[in-house]
Amino acid sequence: MLRTTLLAATATLALAASANAAEIVGLITKTDTNPFFVKMKEGAEAKADELGMELRAYAGKYDGDNETQVEAIESLIAAGAKGILITPSDSAGIVPTVQKARDAGILVIALDTPLDPPEAADATFATDNFQAGLLIGQWAAATMGAEAENAKIALLDLSEAEITVDVLRDQGFLQGFGVDVKDVNRMRDEDDPRIVGNDITQGAEEGGRTAMENLLQRDQGINLVYTINEPAAAGAYEALKAFGFDEQALIVSVDGGCPGVKNVQEGIIGATSMQFPLLMASMGVEAVKAFAENGEKPGTTEGLDFFNTGVELVTDEPVEGVPSISSKEALEKCWG
Repeated sequence: MLRTTLLAATATLALAASANAAEIVGLITKTDTNPFFVKMKEGAEAKADELGMELRAYAGKYDGDNETQVEAIESLIAAGAKGILITPSDSAGIVPTVQKARDAGILVIALDTPLDPPEAADATFATDNFQAGLLIGQWAAATMGAEAENAKIALLDLSEAEITVDVLRDQGFLQGFGVDVKDVNRMRDEDDPRIVGNDITQGAEEGGRTAMENLLQRDQGINLVYTINEPAAAGAYEALKAFGFDEQALIVSVDGGCPGVKNVQEGIIGATSMQFPLLMASMGVEAVKAFAENGEKPGTTEGLDFFNTGVELVTDEPVEGVPSISSKEALEKCWG
């Protein structure tokens, strides 16, 4: 009788513990070293704490590390997570594993970088990355004025894989600058003679430096540099400076992190497009909580196939017709 009573009590306690266990939400970023993803994690942690959820965070070993992201999803499936927020390193390659999570009843939200195809996730919370590129392209064209016809453009992309975010920013920039992009869903098929070339950076400062050095060997007259993000822009500037070309080239970028905004303030970057990763992540956690409570899935912004978390051009040299904020204004809300 005593044994039966003890077993019953143990079972009751186990059920109570299960009922009171915090709902798990997973965050999987491309790396845990890029400041953009550090800020994203901060937003997810704060919102999970506020909502009484347990955040489990994972990251790739490097930008492009799909294998580690696959393992992270599998761990979250096994843990019974309610939702997964992911910035995919391989937008297409991760899709089969994402589908396993969705088949298990887990809400999957892409942050910043859409899956390929986008509908492979339940939702996407992101910057309008094409618009981010378009803004810096329009600003560069207006800033160069008549000299835009004589531009020598270096494009410092993320990787050879044509990841969605890479394509969107690159093509948005070129279209904003007035280049015929041919197929807007592909990079490197343009035939505009102003393009010196593309090189890859892996979104890192060292990669930006090496890519810039490679392109300067092709043409030392480069006077406009597009970079996938601000760490790559910082590396590009160091290479230009080492060659003595830092005064001749205008650098534009995308990110809006505090270090990048300070580089705008110092004249290293001419203009950048600010994103809001903290907001992306906190909204993602809120969406997982709503899904766990009532099965509700997030919607999209009207006219888009994702929820637009906003973008703002940051420059201290504003131009007519392209809305922007100053670096001083941007420093008050960088990556908020």
